[in-house]
Amino acid sequence: MMVRTTLPAGCVPTSYKPEDVSLLLSDLSGRIEETALGEREAVMQGGGHYSEMLPVEYEPSIGYQNLFHAILTSTSAEIARTIAVLCERVIARRDPTQLVLVSLARAGTPAGILMVRYLRRLGFDVPHYSVSIIRDRGIDELALRHIVRSHPAFEVQFVDGWTGKGTIARELALACDRTNHLFDLDPTLAVIADPGRCTPLFGTRSDLLVPSACLNATVSGLVSRTVYRPDLTAASFHGAKYYGELASVDVSNLFLDVVQAAFPDRSEALAEANAIEATKPSAEWTGRVEVESIAAQFGIQDVNLVKPGIGETLRVLLRRKPWRVLVHDAADPALEPIFALADEKNVPIELFPEMSYKCCGLIEPMFRADV
Repeated sequence: MMVRTTLPAGCVPTSYKPEDVSLLLSDLSGRIEETALGEREAVMQGGGHYSEMLPVEYEPSIGYQNLFHAILTSTSAEIARTIAVLCERVIARRDPTQLVLVSLARAGTPAGILMVRYLRRLGFDVPHYSVSIIRDRGIDELALRHIVRSHPAFEVQFVDGWTGKGTIARELALACDRTNHLFDLDPTLAVIADPGRCTPLFGTRSDLLVPSACLNATVSGLVSRTVYRPDLTAASFHGAKYYGELASVDVSNLFLDVVQAAFPDRSEALAEANAIEATKPSAEWTGRVEVESIAAQFGIQDVNLVKPGIGETLRVLLRRKPWRVLVHDAADPALEPIFALADEKNVPIELFPEMSYKCCGLIEPMFRADV
């Protein structure tokens, strides 16, 4: 029997199936408008916080939509294998009958759903929630209270899509430490890909092209990125907006279904998971050091303007004001969506082979040191 959890009133709608995830996010539809790119960038670099505003949703062209479908077809088997390996590593550490997945919205949500579907195939019905965590603001403690109250004997496993330089992994560790007297949660983050080497629990450490990074709400259950505005969400969860008007181009469940159909035999996933465990991986944080070096080379004073890895570079191109994109190898086919968006937005590409990431997005600094 599939797990269905009860949502409090006022949560944001979603195109995701209720048995796949419960979004613990307040519905801000009709209560918050998107902020134009230039204005939003000026506010953020002038001391405002990104969580107080929503970016304008990127409307993909027909050509870019077609590119997404081609990428999904070509990468689904690799993503499916990586999800399976991650799941096997998680349940080797935790009892799957006492497990609750808590994904970090938005990028973690489809990763968490795929984990739920793989575990369901093994016979385990795992509750899955998605909650907000925001740099310098922390995790949604009301959402955590709801989860712990609903599953008092369960172990929480936090999930995200990928790591960049480890900002969210660090934020999660701080949040768990700060709330330890309330929840006693393990901050170890499970991710599909860990190119930043920020967590010991990953499916791969390759800088993987995850198709769900290629779009915004239309591959994220038609839900916006999360918002922290106490004036709008006092005494309730962090908020988000629902984009029902984009339903005709929603590929959220298509992405999940295609990857699910490519799940490998369990024996293959177990063998790879065991091989990774034998190396005794740990969080090394080498990605953070590399990002600090890149920032220094390009005269960028705020390391938050340097977004390493395919997933983070795509985010920059989709909703920030990119200055340039660095690429390790211009012939790498995994960079096709990077090149497509950069061309569409007239963002220069620069070859930078000395980095370990496949690419890195640099946000245009409004106040930049001389180089």
